[in-house]
Amino acid sequence: MMTKPLPELPVTAVLPALGEALSRRSSAVLVAPPGAGKTTLVPLALLDAPWLGQGRIVLLEPRRLAARAAARRMADLLGEEPGGTVGYAMRMENRTSARTRILVVTEGVLSRMILDDPELPGVSAVIFDEFHERSLDGDFGLALALDVQGALRPDLRLLVMSATLDGARVAKLLSEAPVIESEGRAYPIDIRYDERPPGTAIEDAMAKAVRSALVTEQGSVLAFLPGQREIERTAERLQGNVAADTDIIPLYGQLDNKAQDQAIKPAPAGRRKVVLATSIAETSITIDGVRVVIDSGLSRLPRYEPASGLTRLETVRVSRASADQRAGRAGRTQAGVAVRLWRAEQTASLPAFTPPEILEADLSGLLLDCAAFGVADPSSLSLLDPPPAPALNEARVLLKALHAIDEAGRLTEAGAAMRKLALPVRLAHMVAEAAKTGHALEAATLAVLLTERGLGGDSADLERRLIRFRGEKSPRANAARQLAERLARQAGGGQGSEAASAGPLLIHAWPDRVAKARGERGRFVLANGSGAMVYAADPLANETWLVVADLQGKAQNARITAAAPVGEADIRAALADRIETKRETSFDRERRAVRMRETARLGAITLSERMLPAPSGADADRAILDALREHGLSLLDWGKEAETLRLRLGWLHRGLGAPWPDVSDEALVEGLDHWLLPFLSGDASFAAIKPATLSSALM
Repeated sequence: MMTKPLPELPVTAVLPALGEALSRRSSAVLVAPPGAGKTTLVPLALLDAPWLGQGRIVLLEPRRLAARAAARRMADLLGEEPGGTVGYAMRMENRTSARTRILVVTEGVLSRMILDDPELPGVSAVIFDEFHERSLDGDFGLALALDVQGALRPDLRLLVMSATLDGARVAKLLSEAPVIESEGRAYPIDIRYDERPPGTAIEDAMAKAVRSALVTEQGSVLAFLPGQREIERTAERLQGNVAADTDIIPLYGQLDNKAQDQAIKPAPAGRRKVVLATSIAETSITIDGVRVVIDSGLSRLPRYEPASGLTRLETVRVSRASADQRAGRAGRTQAGVAVRLWRAEQTASLPAFTPPEILEADLSGLLLDCAAFGVADPSSLSLLDPPPAPALNEARVLLKALHAIDEAGRLTEAGAAMRKLALPVRLAHMVAEAAKTGHALEAATLAVLLTERGLGGDSADLERRLIRFRGEKSPRANAARQLAERLARQAGGGQGSEAASAGPLLIHAWPDRVAKARGERGRFVLANGSGAMVYAADPLANETWLVVADLQGKAQNARITAAAPVGEADIRAALADRIETKRETSFDRERRAVRMRETARLGAITLSERMLPAPSGADADRAILDALREHGLSLLDWGKEAETLRLRLGWLHRGLGAPWPDVSDEALVEGLDHWLLPFLSGDASFAAIKPATLSSALM
């Protein structure tokens, strides 16, 4: 029970109405602008609800940083540390206890909770925070929770919260749930516009705007940039060009917890800070001391391309909802200023919302989880937006190729083993396959490196990254090693006699991204037909064969950002069932003979090609006919007698018609099986077809 009074924030005014709604109904929607206090106050206020009993409240946050920050803030309001009444759980960190009543989780955690035990024992309410972000895990988690509520737990309360959301549409999904709206934010925000001049790099414009704000405004600055590269370049432009009492601090997902926590702490007394952040800072966190927000108007989002099977990061203009969220960071603790690096009239042309991730993501993980839930078609779930058919079909093809589902879409034994690992499906398949040869730990370590960005550095060569990671001693690296060990234990299998290198392991995750060098140094062709490259100075440019784990850019000229060398023998051993061997004949004009070639291909890649002895018998006869169909009758040595006979037959056919045969080139090529094949002798050389043979064949 709550014993400490909660602070007064804008959302406080609607807490009684929200409590009343959830006492009468099983679901509700809360729409409250940034800074209203919903993330912190709503879960704490619901602790006193009679319907909660001794059950837990599970609060979903879209990002780990937001989950930790929310748990710490709520625990602080209770005079506790996280792990008591308020705890949090995420992939590499868990601070909970038997006393925990509010459990803050990242979205994938809830989905696994439901899939592992659909009755959600001990959970009385699930709150979906910042639902407007429309992440794939968030949409799927809500769909699963609605299914549980409808079939097993009618007492389960569901609350969807958002700063910018079409509340009526979500309310309809929740069986016409009541919509409660909280007006206003804690402090006013002055929104200004400072257009970035055409041709000016975003880092230059941002650095200039930050320096100006530090001179004209009080307090600290939060600047939104699309990605890590832009943050680093902006920081370079600011270092040494701001006052000595100002700290430049980055904030993006690849940083460890300590660095992220440093960014959201207040600046030390007598100092200011400039936080250069990605969209990670948009929601659910308060960066103490920030009075000024500067928005580049850009964001970097993943876009999945079903045709190529690649997910690429695309820099796009932010939505109006995101721009409002960013501006709202300036009014969390005091009146603030938001500077937008575009013209005011351009705001109207921004998309209203960021597209839901389910419309643009790889759906293989969703499909695997649905199969585990007994649902063959995700479209049958209560999803706000149905998944696109092309992406679903692509996901089915992949899962069937990995033997994770059967033809009816049911989970197989292999699929169950993959789902148990809580990894993207390709990496789960890699770890499960590696366990069979005693290499689960090496594969799990590789999987963690690929899913926890920033570990082991940023080299494109995964072997180098693994070596560097093994020497890292940071808390994040230690947590990653513990996660890899846990995944390896879950996968089972003994210890292999020899260590496995990255390339042969990755084959089991990306058989379609085996790559072979071609032409210009650093250029490769992938088995799926896409083109890819590394810079000529990159050591990977020296390799003949790679397995590519990650690329950025367009399919025919994507840049390889993560790959490992592999040998052709490893490729042939691991992918024997995918290698197609064909025997093809070709015509050697110089020798006037048919030759046979054997080609082994892995998708678009030619693994090997060799000439075979000349065909004989029926094979030779068929090869002769194929050469004539391709190159024409001029390959034959007609001789004077056969040529004369053909001219006479042609004249008779034109004058009298049947029964005189049509001996035009077109007719003879079309009828080769009938007039010539019976007279062939099984010799692959055209020299064996004498003029007399042709005369007999024509008659």
